[in-house]
Amino acid sequence: MSAKEEKSKFDVTTHKFVPKHIKLSEEDKLKLLEKYNITDNQLPKIIKSDPAIQHLAANVGDVIKIIRKSPTIGETEYFRLVANV
Repeated sequence: MSAKEEKSKFDVTTHKFVPKHIKLSEEDKLKLLEKYNITDNQLPKIIKSDPAIQHLAANVGDVIKIIRKSPTIGETEYFRLVANV
């Protein structure tokens, strides 16, 4: 087995420093955009090839919710738009 094949077997989502990533439904995406009165292009981007979202089968235009642990407030949510670049 090559080093590249070995590397691709590592599940990055199990690493303790990788926060939870969730793909929003189209309905939840629209609610988020309405709540903040923004367009999807105003969201920060996440590259479609990012290893942390490979298991989500995300497409360009999908919104990913990232739940990060915080020592001061418990958990905090971030949102990213899936993009090619």
